[in-house]
Amino acid sequence: MKQKISLFLLLVLGALGVGSWRANAWFQTAMLPVAPQAAAAPKVLVEIPSGTSAQEIGALLAEKQLIRSADAWQWWTRVQGWKNVPGGFQAGTYELSPGAGLDAIAQQIWAGKIATRTFSIPEGWAMQDMAAYFEQQGMFPASEFLAAAKQVPAGQHPWLPPNLPHVEGFLYPDTYQLGAVEKPTATQIVQQMLDRFEELALPVYQQERGKTQLSLLQWATLASIVEREAVVQKERPVIAGVFTNRLKQNMPLGADPTVEYGLGVRQTKEKNLTNAQVALPTPYNTYINTGLPPTPIASAGLASLKATLQPAATEYLYFMARYDGTHIFTKTLGDHESARDNVRDDVDAETQANQGTKKPPSN
Repeated sequence: MKQKISLFLLLVLGALGVGSWRANAWFQTAMLPVAPQAAAAPKVLVEIPSGTSAQEIGALLAEKQLIRSADAWQWWTRVQGWKNVPGGFQAGTYELSPGAGLDAIAQQIWAGKIATRTFSIPEGWAMQDMAAYFEQQGMFPASEFLAAAKQVPAGQHPWLPPNLPHVEGFLYPDTYQLGAVEKPTATQIVQQMLDRFEELALPVYQQERGKTQLSLLQWATLASIVEREAVVQKERPVIAGVFTNRLKQNMPLGADPTVEYGLGVRQTKEKNLTNAQVALPTPYNTYINTGLPPTPIASAGLASLKATLQPAATEYLYFMARYDGTHIFTKTLGDHESARDNVRDDVDAETQANQGTKKPPSN
C-alpha cells in the first residue's frame, strides 16, 4: 500500500513538474517580440484612455499585434502585484514597437513613458520665422500663428508690458515637447512660449530690476537687437555695452537688424542693405530714430538677455561685422569707417576670387 502511495505521489509531482516546465516555456515564448527583426518593425501609436484596466490593455496590444498573448500580459501584471512593485499602467499615447517584446512594452506603459514630439525655436527668430516654421511642420498655417501672436493675453500674463501690438520678443526660444498625436492650436503654442518666458527669462529681469533703468519692454527690445547682432558668446556683453553707450549719449543705435525688421528684408554677406533702404523711415529704423524701436525684433536667449542687463564697461561706440561671426570694435567714427572699408574690400576680393576674375585697379 505504501508503495502505491509513493508511486502516486511521484506521478503527481512529475506531472506538476512537467506542467510547470511547460507553463514556463509557454510564458517565455509569449514574452518574445512579435517581430524579432526590431529594426524593420514600424512603431505603432497606441492610446490608452484613463481608467483602462490591465486586462483591456493586454487585449488592445494583442489586437494590434504588439504582444503575443493577452494571457501572458495578465500574468506579467500579477507578478508585479506579487512583488509589490509600486505604480501601475498609466494612461497616455505610446509609441510601441512589435520588436520590443512584452516585458519592454509593459515596462514602458508602467513607467508612463508616453510618446512625444518636439519643436525647436532658435534664438534670434522673429515671429515671421516661427510662423513659416510651424507651417512647414504641418502644425497650422503661418497666418494663424501671426494672428495668435497679435492677441496679447494680458489676463493670463499680467507681467506683459501694456499696449503691446503683439508678443514679439516674449516668445521664448527653446525646445518644446508635445504629445505625439496632440494637435495644438496656434494660440496654445503662443501660450506655451509665453509660459516659458515667464518661467526662465522673467526672473532674470526681476533679480536685476533695481540695478537697471530699462523697463521690461526696453530690456526685451535691446536684448533682441543684441541677439540679432551677436554671434560669438564673448562679444555679447561688448555689443550690449556699445548700444548702452549710444543710448546714454542719445546717439542713434544704427543697428542693421532693426532696419531689416522694419522693411521685412534680410541682408546677406553678398547683398547688404542699400543706402536707400537705410534712409527709408520706419519706426524700427535706428539709423534715423534715436532710442529703442517700439518693440523687440526677435526672441532673445538667456545669454543676450543677461548681457543686456550687465553690459561690458567699454568706451566703444561702433562695431563692424567681419562676416565670420566676430566684430571690429572702435571708439571713433573715423576708425569705424576705416574698418568698414577694409571689411568690404575683403568681401569684394573674396567674391572676385570665387568668380575667377581680377579686381580692376583703383583710380
